[in-house]
Amino acid sequence: MQQDNSPYVMAADVGGTHITAAVIHTQDWSILPHSIVRHRVNSAASAKSILYTWTEALTASFKDISAKHLPVGIAMPGPFDYDNGISLIHNQDKYDALYQVNIKQELASMLSTEPANIRFINDAAAFLQGEVFAGGHDDHQKILGITLGTGLGSAIWEQGGNAVDADLWDTPYQDSIMEEYLVTRWFVRRAAQNNMKVTGLRELLQLRGQHPFVADILAEYSHHLTNFIQFFGEREGTNRFIIGGNISKAWDIFHSFNSKALDRFDIHISQLGEHAALIGAASVFV
Repeated sequence: MQQDNSPYVMAADVGGTHITAAVIHTQDWSILPHSIVRHRVNSAASAKSILYTWTEALTASFKDISAKHLPVGIAMPGPFDYDNGISLIHNQDKYDALYQVNIKQELASMLSTEPANIRFINDAAAFLQGEVFAGGHDDHQKILGITLGTGLGSAIWEQGGNAVDADLWDTPYQDSIMEEYLVTRWFVRRAAQNNMKVTGLRELLQLRGQHPFVADILAEYSHHLTNFIQFFGEREGTNRFIIGGNISKAWDIFHSFNSKALDRFDIHISQLGEHAALIGAASVFV
């Protein structure tokens, strides 16, 4: 329930390197443009430092809203105890300092609100929920969502329900798990194996034409992504996907390497970007 009969909900989307916060008007699921705040986060920092950065972003976002103690919906990567607000992220090159920390209680204290005013949702589920709510996709029976960034997110939405986490990040694949082949650190590792130093896909793309191995790396990633889409679609019995996350911005490149296989699926690339996850995060109070 919104506090003080306010139609507003504070929403945040937590990524591996950033937090984006905004105020959502729940009557029409619009985002107040002046409320959007994005802060960089050092996910390798101490728990105190990370939580301070998150609190700073949230406070800056709703400073112009008169209602006190707005409910706060937060889209968080997993693994995470979403009901109790406890981080279970460990050995994923991000947020290790928050492992087993009760984020709900800590943030409630720092925001001077009650823990009950803070709720969490899986970031991939929030992304898909927001796309369905605001992107005009709710006329379909079942849609699958994939987010590609510092982590691998997967979610399922079915008519009449809310999006849920598919939790496929640790699905066994080749000599490891799916996530290790589909996230930012995969590009970093593969580039290093070819004597290139990059921090992610964007820098790798800037080296196209300079290093002959870049095209091979992009083609290899396309192969892994195609395998995941095929696995997910066959598992859930649908061919409709919405794909988001920073890596999805290079979709046309990946599609060019495996167009025949990928064209078997009805794939849409997110048009709402981070706004989708923010809307999905706010929806936990509906």
